[in-house]
Amino acid sequence: MPLPNVSWDWLHMSLLADEIMQQEIRPLLAVDIIEQLHRQFALLSGGRGKDGAPIITFPEYSGFNDVPDEDFLNVVTYLTSIPSLDAASIGFIIIIDRRKDKWSSVKASLSRIAGAFPGNLRLVLVLKPSKFFQRAIAEVGIKLHKDEFKMKVLIMMLNSLPDLYGYVDKGQLTPELGGSLEYCHSQWIHHRTAIENFAMTVKTTAQMLQKFGTDLAETELPNDVQCTKDLLAAHADKHNSLQLALKQGTTLLGCIKEQAAKSENHKPNPDEMENQTTVERLLAQLDETENAFEQFWCKHHLKLEQCLQLRHFEQDYREVKVSLDSLGESLSSLSVIGDCLARVEQLLTELKTLEENARVKKAQLHALHGDQLIQSNHYAVDSIRPKCIELRRVCDDFSNETKKKTDVLSKSLQIHKGIEKWCESGIYLLASQAVDKCQSQEGAELALTDIEQFLESAEMNQLTELRNLHNQYEVVLSEDIKASVLKALKRLEDVQEMFEKRNVSLKRLSAKQTRPVQPVAPRPESSPKRPTLKNPSRTTGTQQRESDIASQLSTSSPQGYFAELDNSELSHLTPPSLENKRDVLFGNLPEIYEFHNRTFLRELENCIEKPELVGTCFLKRKEELQVYEKYCQNKPRSEVLWRQCGDSLFFQECQKKLDHKLSLDAYLLKPVQRITKYQLMLKEMLKCSKSEGVAELEEALATMLDIIKSVNDSMHQIAITGFEGNLSELGKLLMQGSFNVWTDHKKGHSKVKDLARFKPMQRHLFLYDKMLLFCKKREETSDGHEKTPSYSFKHSLKMSAVGITENVKGDCKKFEVWYNGREEVYIIQASSMDLKNSWVSEIRKVLTGQLEACRGTHSSCALESKCP
Repeated sequence: MPLPNVSWDWLHMSLLADEIMQQEIRPLLAVDIIEQLHRQFALLSGGRGKDGAPIITFPEYSGFNDVPDEDFLNVVTYLTSIPSLDAASIGFIIIIDRRKDKWSSVKASLSRIAGAFPGNLRLVLVLKPSKFFQRAIAEVGIKLHKDEFKMKVLIMMLNSLPDLYGYVDKGQLTPELGGSLEYCHSQWIHHRTAIENFAMTVKTTAQMLQKFGTDLAETELPNDVQCTKDLLAAHADKHNSLQLALKQGTTLLGCIKEQAAKSENHKPNPDEMENQTTVERLLAQLDETENAFEQFWCKHHLKLEQCLQLRHFEQDYREVKVSLDSLGESLSSLSVIGDCLARVEQLLTELKTLEENARVKKAQLHALHGDQLIQSNHYAVDSIRPKCIELRRVCDDFSNETKKKTDVLSKSLQIHKGIEKWCESGIYLLASQAVDKCQSQEGAELALTDIEQFLESAEMNQLTELRNLHNQYEVVLSEDIKASVLKALKRLEDVQEMFEKRNVSLKRLSAKQTRPVQPVAPRPESSPKRPTLKNPSRTTGTQQRESDIASQLSTSSPQGYFAELDNSELSHLTPPSLENKRDVLFGNLPEIYEFHNRTFLRELENCIEKPELVGTCFLKRKEELQVYEKYCQNKPRSEVLWRQCGDSLFFQECQKKLDHKLSLDAYLLKPVQRITKYQLMLKEMLKCSKSEGVAELEEALATMLDIIKSVNDSMHQIAITGFEGNLSELGKLLMQGSFNVWTDHKKGHSKVKDLARFKPMQRHLFLYDKMLLFCKKREETSDGHEKTPSYSFKHSLKMSAVGITENVKGDCKKFEVWYNGREEVYIIQASSMDLKNSWVSEIRKVLTGQLEACRGTHSSCALESKCP
């Protein structure tokens, strides 16, 4: 998926980069004409006239007439482009020094300047040849050829330097002209080259930063750990390799300032001051651009690090989940059936090993790691939280199943130990009783007493508990467990039968001794046989009522139809259109049933004596009550499927079998009706309530109304067609409704704009956290059934670029939503003031939340950038 929306810091950085790149670039740079500048036939020394006009000097240069026209034009054009616009607008003062030359040179210089000087001339000062003859020729020549020069400014022919000082202060002239202005031509060329190189470096840097930032903003987040690592490393390397020009500019500025401060009496000339200002301005722009980019980089880098954390978490989650599933299968396959003491002890040992397995602890630690990611404001909270919940659920299920099996095996161990010990002791007792000693009355009575005491110990050792266990739960015991129990009981019965036989024999012996003369010996009784174990159902009244309720629920609700789909006897009647579509027809009805049957119904029944606790029940289960939203969203699909197969013999047969007066579709409508009735019940309870529990009832009522609104909004949302994005990525659906909409766009055709002002469009608006959708509502009729609305997507506005105007002149029910600084304007008319106010309020909440989030993020990045 792509990185999040470009932040305001990155937008600011882009604007700065554009500003730098769009600055006016001079047609020539010093490096382009470096050889011509070194000839020194024209100078810009930095001096100024009395009115601030820049001075260009043409010093003595013997090869001036040999300078090509192109070279002359390039140098003069370059020199006139250096002073500020204000200074250049005054006009340039030209000083032509031809004191050692001839009139022909003066004439050639004036002709070239007149024909090719690109700037505005203020004054031309010519130092005439110093030789008498050439000076005389110059005076005559200037009068004769003045019109040929075609200059609109005054040309002053000067005989000497003192004449020059009358027009230009000596402090603005170089020593060659008798002045005090310090000027080094090679150093001037070096400074100009350095400044222009730095300006180009700033531009190049801004371009690199802008391109790199654009690449970052358009980067797709990888879906695995290694690719995320590679992307993070690649971006970090590229970020570190950007050689920013800040150090270069700082060094250059230092050199300029050092040159300006080389003596206490030195005062920088205007050109030096302008050079310093130029470098400082470029430095400021570059610094601001780099700071904006670093802020954006911090957020981007954090995003990539969080993406890597997420991919690690997801990878570990998959491994842990597979490991837990394997562990769960091992636990499920572990038997709780032990036919002997040794086997039960072995099973308990294996169970303890599974219980102490490190994979469960690893899963719990991984869920804890997920919680830490959520607390650190990770961007993928919605992906992490369900996985943490699932891990804890699996761990809890494993723990509960382990405890359940431990309880069964521990009880079995206790019983087996008791039976083993009692049976072995009994057999030993029987074997140790000498038959010859029992022939006397005293010996027989003593042996009989031992037998009776031993039989009584069976009750003391609770050995009858195993028999009771079997009798009470025979119906639910599996065949394997039942066989194990019967085997243990058989051994117990065998030993007891042995004792009973011995008991009868001893009684006979004791009786024979007390009646020595007996005509006929009594016929010995046969050994008593224990009756065959039978397990009549002993259902209590409460259990019977629970059974009746369960039976009623299973036959009078759609659950009966749900179960019949698995009935092989009716499979030949199942319509083909229903194949593999049970979930479409019933939706999440089993989930709703389980929630009510196991949780919500019981909690409400506990409030019969304390109805003031009903509100608390609803608040406690408000998250689970969201199951109705999923059911309602599926209801249109269910109805379409029912219309296709509702008349089939399968459903007719099921209705007869379940003895239903109504068909299945009537029962499938019940959950939709149920969710709307809760709020009516809560309203009635509020009317009858006084003080206790009122606050909870009011909050519960608000919660149920919010759930109903959410269900209603979601039903509209699933009818949106033509939107190419993922609606789940737009955040929560806050509001939806129909409006009249006018548009007024700056880029549109004038006639279209005029028409749009007067003719409204009917649009259905969907307001999400991140986007506002404009759709056209359509009514569709299918198979003669009632019309169902659909919403054809037309346009969308990102809430990050939206503004709102609450009041529109002429209609109190209108408000404006504008986009990108009013580049697009949408005038929206609600059907009532209340509807308008609710929408305006909700939109302002979204915009305020975005502003606060932006400020929080900016502050966070600012703090991080200060950290070493």
